Order: sequence, then C-alpha cells, then structure tokens
Amino acid sequence: MEFLENLQAEFRHSAAWIEVACVLVSLGVAYVSTAWAGRRAGAKPESVWFGRGTLDGLMFPLLSLALVYAARVVVGHYQSVFILKAAIPILVSLAVIRFFARVLSAAFPSSGPMRLLERLVSWLAWGVAVLWITGLLPSVLAELEDIHLTFGKTTITLRTLIEGAMSSGLVLVVALWVSSTLERQVLMPSISDLSMRRVAVNAMRAVLLLLGLLFGLSAVGVDLTALSVLGGAVGVGLGFGLQKLAANYVSGFVILLERSLRIGDNVRVDNFEGQITDIKTRYTLLRAPNGKESIVPNETMVAQRVENLSAFDQRFNLTTNVVVAYDSDVQVVRQVLRDAALAQERVLKDPEPVAYLLNFAADGLEFSLHFWIADPAKGQVNIRSEVNLAVLAGLRAAGVDLPFPQRVLHVQGVSVSPVLDASRTAVGGAA
Repeated sequence: MEFLENLQAEFRHSAAWIEVACVLVSLGVAYVSTAWAGRRAGAKPESVWFGRGTLDGLMFPLLSLALVYAARVVVGHYQSVFILKAAIPILVSLAVIRFFARVLSAAFPSSGPMRLLERLVSWLAWGVAVLWITGLLPSVLAELEDIHLTFGKTTITLRTLIEGAMSSGLVLVVALWVSSTLERQVLMPSISDLSMRRVAVNAMRAVLLLLGLLFGLSAVGVDLTALSVLGGAVGVGLGFGLQKLAANYVSGFVILLERSLRIGDNVRVDNFEGQITDIKTRYTLLRAPNGKESIVPNETMVAQRVENLSAFDQRFNLTTNVVVAYDSDVQVVRQVLRDAALAQERVLKDPEPVAYLLNFAADGLEFSLHFWIADPAKGQVNIRSEVNLAVLAGLRAAGVDLPFPQRVLHVQGVSVSPVLDASRTAVGGAA
C-alpha cells in the first residue's frame, strides 16, 4: 500500500539511531524530573499529576511529549525524522489516557461503569494514534465529513458529532478535575464542617458540569436557545410526575444547609436507629450497629419526626439494669456499678457513670447504670457486654446476692387429707 511505502521511505532517509537516542534521553529526563517533583511535592496516590507512581500520573507523558517535540523540531532542521514524529501521537494518546484514568478514579473510586469508560477512552486514543502515525487520519476525517446526519431541520456531519462528543467528554472530565482540586485544596482546609463541605462540593460540581454540558452541546452544533422549550417541559414534568424526586433533592440541600442533621449523628427514623454515614442529594444513608443499612428519602428526614440521639454531640448514652437482693447494701452496689463502667476504656470519664435505684421489683432492688461512650460506630452491644461482665464480677466479689425469681403458692379452703384421699381413689380406680 502507498502509505506503507511512504513510511518505509521516511524510515530509510532518517538517522534512526539519533532519533532513538533523543527519545530515550527525553524519556529519561522526564522520568527523573517527574520522580523528583513528586517527592518534593509530597504527591498522594490520588494525585492526577503523579498518581500512585512516577509513570502513573499525567506529568510524565506531558513532560516527555514536550521534550520529544522539542527534539523533533531541532533534529528536523538537519535531517528527515520518523521515530520522533511517530513518538508524538503515542505520547499524546498516553497523556489523554492518563488524564481520564486519574480523574475518573479520583471522582468515582469504586464505579464499574467508570472502569469501562476508561477502557473505551484507551481504545479510542490508541486507535487515533495508529491512524495518525500511518497517515490515514486525514482520509478518515474526510470520510466522516462526507457522512451527513439529519435531526429535524438540523443537518450535521458525523465528524462534527464525534468531535463534539469527544470535546464534551473532555470538558466534563476537566470539570470533575477542577471540582476535586478545589475540594481538596480550598474547601477541606477552610470548611471543617463535613455537611457544609458536601453542600459546597455538590453545588460547585453541578455548576461546572452544567457549563461543560452546555459547551459540549454548542460544540456539536445544538442551538442553545432551543433549551428554553426543553426547560419548560422539564418544569411541567417536575410539577407532576417528578414532584417526589424534586422534593427529595430540595430536602437534601435543606438538610445540608440547615445542619439539623450531620454526617456522624446517631438518629432514629421510623423505628430504625443508626448512624448517618452519608447525605446524598436524593437520600440519606443510615448504618445500624449490626451493620444493616437503611436508605431514607430526604423528604422523610425533613417532613417526619426524626430523633437525633447525638444532638450534635458524639457522646452516646447507654444503660444496663441489674436486680440485687433486698438485704444488699445500696451504696456498695452503686459503687460496684460505677467502678465496672469506669474500668472500660471506651466509657467516658466525663460525664461519669451514674447508678440509680430504679425500682422495687418483686424479686429485689432494681438498679440502672447509665454511662456514655464517644464512638458508637464501634458498636454498642460489645461495650454493654463488657460492662455487664465487669458488674457481675464486681457484685460477686462484694458478696452481693443476685436473686432468681421465686414464687410461693398458697392453697386455701382445701385440706390436705381429702386431696390425698381423692388421689389414692383415682389411682385405685384406674388400676
């Protein structure tokens, strides 16, 4: 084929060893510079520029591309170049792949569709690189330009559609990168409240993605004035069929802005008790101590009664009850209960545990021990069990009796002998 013959001719007229040396030197300098910059900047694994390693970030392919392009310009003045020219599209594709991969993995760390999108971007980038190197890219673009697609009264070419989709994707990924960078560099140091930070991040990401979407639509050739009709239709849809969904979204922002409920609070909603682990725009996630998760619509969190067990305080109250014999020393029992709670590391010293004489029960004196912990997410049953074991050991060591239920049956109006006579008669008759 003609393009293969052209490639062979270019390779024969070039001094391959000089170009290979330039490429190796450029890659070596880029590697050393990227490694030095990463150590100096203290790069973290989620960094887009450096990634988890020197070759995993965006800095290495960009710096290599700049050095290889400079070498191509210099060497091109003295001889025909082939390897340097082929290295440029390879490094461009690598830079695009690294950028998409790092941004998507940082924004969506455990998303399967994002992994699929990364692979699609990689295949597309390497395909364009192959067409670029072989010289077929202009011919392919010309063929795509000749294919026309009609949408109503609008006619666009397939090339315009593909370029618009690619530019839209690039702009959206850039928007995600900018929002993640602003969150990490600006919002996290300046806003300590996690809920307010989530509001700012969601609002900023929504605005940037909307601007990116509008830019992508204009790049494709869509008339943005037509979106006014679409906006009216969406408004009607929100007013009728999507009112519940819209209410959940609005309620989510209300919760985050008012800070009536915050991430980390322990709440009880509709007889489900758990800790708020995340507040999404549509729903709130609650995790119970036994590991169960409940997805509660935000409208429920706003419109219905919600018990905030934390009350903006991470101290969490737990109780345990015990019954002792009536002849027990009340002061000794109270001291044993307090000491058993204070002996546990997770139990707070302030406020200190308190033991109350709760009730005069049928079997003995009923005491209630109240104590507080600051880490309910680590479990409540386990710490209550440790306190109960310490209470049991302490009461036994102090000689305090733990009574078991006793019942006395009084039979009135019937003598014992007739009953015995009747039983003997029944036994004899049966025989």
